[in-house]
Amino acid sequence: MNFVLIIGLLLIFGLISTRVMKIFKLPNVTGYLIIGLIVALGCVLTDALTDNFFGLTEELNGLNEFVSSIALGFIALSIGEEFKLSKIKKYGSKIISITFLQALLAVFLVDALLAGLCILLNVPLEVSLCLGAIAAATAPAATIMVINQYKAKGPLVDLLLPVVAFDDAIGLVVFAISVAISKVIATNTPITIVSVLLLPLLEIVGSLGVGFILGYFMHLMIKFFKSRNNHVVLIIAFTTLGVGICASLNQLQIDGETLEFSNLLCCMMIGATYINMVKEDEKDIAERDFGLVDRWTPFLFMLFFVLSGAHLVTSAKAMIETGVSLGIVAIIFVGYLVMRSFGKYIGAYLGCKWTKRSKEITRYLGITLLPQAGVAIGMANQISGMEAFKASGSGNIIITVVLCATLIYELVGPLLTKWSLSRAGEIPDENGVYPYEAKENKGE
Repeated sequence: MNFVLIIGLLLIFGLISTRVMKIFKLPNVTGYLIIGLIVALGCVLTDALTDNFFGLTEELNGLNEFVSSIALGFIALSIGEEFKLSKIKKYGSKIISITFLQALLAVFLVDALLAGLCILLNVPLEVSLCLGAIAAATAPAATIMVINQYKAKGPLVDLLLPVVAFDDAIGLVVFAISVAISKVIATNTPITIVSVLLLPLLEIVGSLGVGFILGYFMHLMIKFFKSRNNHVVLIIAFTTLGVGICASLNQLQIDGETLEFSNLLCCMMIGATYINMVKEDEKDIAERDFGLVDRWTPFLFMLFFVLSGAHLVTSAKAMIETGVSLGIVAIIFVGYLVMRSFGKYIGAYLGCKWTKRSKEITRYLGITLLPQAGVAIGMANQISGMEAFKASGSGNIIITVVLCATLIYELVGPLLTKWSLSRAGEIPDENGVYPYEAKENKGE
């Protein structure tokens, strides 16, 4: 079987799953993950019965590595687009403070609990650091879907959108630092200033630097092309260049340590550089171009989520073969789920109290930040593909925990977001009246 045939079949299965999910009123991403699970189980069973004659599991894993790196580039690009300096100034320091507090508290609580569990259960310690970093990420798509579907508006929505936009940017930086430190632990290399400070700094600054250069050249080149189609091709080209350059630079070694440049940070910087360099009268054209790219990527993201679901099965199989207990992984999964949710809620609650937000925002903002999908899965995929985490099996543990958590969050998250917006009075009733406006008019 070849990659092209597999891609075609997976896309067909993914489309069919959206119809099934619509019946149960569940997000499409849930259907993609479930289809991936089913396909991977079929491949594993076929390989077992035919003594790996077709090598379907290896084909899936190879395709997943390729697709996930490209899909991650475009996910990061869209995050960078939201990082407009004008928007940051408009939202002000209070919103940035809330975003930092809820993201970093989730990271700290997951790190703290899972570090203890890893020591007790004899699990590699890098698992706790990596999962802690991934805990910061949210799923803006799920949140925006609920807001649009129910025509929600009001103070909570106005605060939620910028928090979600900046949340993943913070998560990417924390992730880069945590992974760099985790590599030192995973490979049992001596802890030196070079390994825990200089190399992580080089990887982060290097990734951002490559992204800035590519974003700058994209800004220069795009002036020579007028048609929207050529603009879209340029954005796609520079995004894939960012992914490819980072992969090529990852062959470099310093002091015996292999560098791990982040295509997430690189592509985020490409988007941020371009959107901030265009002139004010060209902003609409730039935003139009990003919107056209978004129309091109749905098939890529569908494939990414389907293959991620398949990766859950192959990771579980690899863990069983290496003797890792699924019961231990289940304990880590529950700890991650509980502490991330707790950290997001308490962090948002304290941030809102500190910045003197209304009681509705203070109560419900944290709940709306629970959904997690694309960025988190991408981070986990990136970790599972790194050689430093393959030997200890920690990469398989991380991807399994994150994918299971994503299934739960994508099932429950949109429902909780709708409930929170409804309780805050920002979903209109059958007459089109927003309860929060009625309260304000009464002076409550």
